[in-house]
Amino acid sequence: MSATPYAQSTSPGMAPLRLLAAQALSRTAGAPLIAGNSVELLIDAERNFAEWRKAILEARSSILFENYIFRDDEVARGLRDALVERAADGVAVYVVRDWLGCLGQSSPSFWKPLLDAGGEVRTYNVPRFGSPLGWLSRDHRKLLVVDAAVAFLGGICVSSKWLGDPQRNVPPWRDTGVAVRGPALRDLCASFAATWSSLGSPLPETQLAGTEDIGPAGNIDLRVVATVPNAAGLYRLDQMIAAMAECRLWLTDAYFVGVTTYLQALSSAARDGVDVRLLVPGTSDIPAIGGLSRAGYRPLLEAGVRVFEWNGSMLHAKTAVADGRWARVGSSNLNLASWIGNRELDIAVENEEFAGTLERQYELDLENATEIVLAPRSRVCREKPHADGRRRRNGGSTGRAAAGALRFANTMGAAITNRRTLGPAETATLGTGALVLATCGLLVLVWPRLIAWPLGALALWFAVVMFRRYWTTRSRNASGRSEDPSTEGHESDGRP
Repeated sequence: MSATPYAQSTSPGMAPLRLLAAQALSRTAGAPLIAGNSVELLIDAERNFAEWRKAILEARSSILFENYIFRDDEVARGLRDALVERAADGVAVYVVRDWLGCLGQSSPSFWKPLLDAGGEVRTYNVPRFGSPLGWLSRDHRKLLVVDAAVAFLGGICVSSKWLGDPQRNVPPWRDTGVAVRGPALRDLCASFAATWSSLGSPLPETQLAGTEDIGPAGNIDLRVVATVPNAAGLYRLDQMIAAMAECRLWLTDAYFVGVTTYLQALSSAARDGVDVRLLVPGTSDIPAIGGLSRAGYRPLLEAGVRVFEWNGSMLHAKTAVADGRWARVGSSNLNLASWIGNRELDIAVENEEFAGTLERQYELDLENATEIVLAPRSRVCREKPHADGRRRRNGGSTGRAAAGALRFANTMGAAITNRRTLGPAETATLGTGALVLATCGLLVLVWPRLIAWPLGALALWFAVVMFRRYWTTRSRNASGRSEDPSTEGHESDGRP
């Protein structure tokens, strides 16, 4: 078993501690350590798209393709046409797309050539009346498995946006993927099969036959962390790694939203002398998320965490590397939507060579980033302009409003419940929070219908949904059938 970031000594007395820590990581993530794999780091979309297309065109038995966004553009059409070619030759092709991710990006007609060739396409979590908040859970995974021999995963969606726009002088997005070979393929295939069966009938047994017999392909130990809604396995793993890191913890994230518990974990590590670094986009494709990210800078900076903003068009990678021994690459962002709400897919690698490669890439990325520092009066400021000389914008009014909302929620929650001591970065918002609450209270007293009517309509909707669920559950129990809510309302005919 390879060494991990929490046990760097090689003395015999450390062996029991390593075994205990390995057991803790396995139980925390719900993912055992799998030996005998090879992992190739693939930087940026152009390299990943080329490898995907090559593997698809060489497929002989099966293709499992799961992605959050399929955008109807040159890149997606090229990959779809490659899938059509293999399906026409008898290769079993299964595709899972996310409804929200593909909304406005591609229509059902985009998949007609593949369906006509014999492929199958299913859509994750289409909104339905009986689940008012069900749409919040998304399939955010990015996975391609070919012939149960090679798998590709990371943060890259099927869209030419990742390639930038040379005509408009927009550089490619910065993103990270990996190619995995070896026994870990059985867990990656199983993760796709679980998503597929949640949308209808399961994969044919022939598609998973033989995965248990996949032989070694290298010397890398890794865990396949296949997150499902409300499981929070990766959240617990990220917390544990932050607690166990001894020297370095370097993080890259596209949509960082600093929930209090994780901010505290990173701050505690930094105060203990760990070199904690966070690299995030300087300009986000979702401006509100940029504002939310900046809302968490101050407590991190005050604790000694170093924060950097990418100077390119968009940083979309999701990686972590600790102590040059442990690394994570996948689709999960450091926010509650990824940790708790979505289906996500990451690998956690315990290998010095791979972790070292990721550290070197991190250092290269920092060459195109601006460090965020606290000015003498504790203001968060940026010391360098963009590479083209322009000053970076803060995400617009939407981003600033979102950042203020997050600070308000965290600070007021702590003040009202008295659950912890407020720090210097939080006390300044108490007065503003009090004024906001007073204004809201006066509006409700003067114009109660503004609040009562929407709440009444929402309550009636929820009541209808719960009564419908009660009636169907009662009927099924009476007939001796069990209800499987994971498949209710999902598409099961192979069409998007």
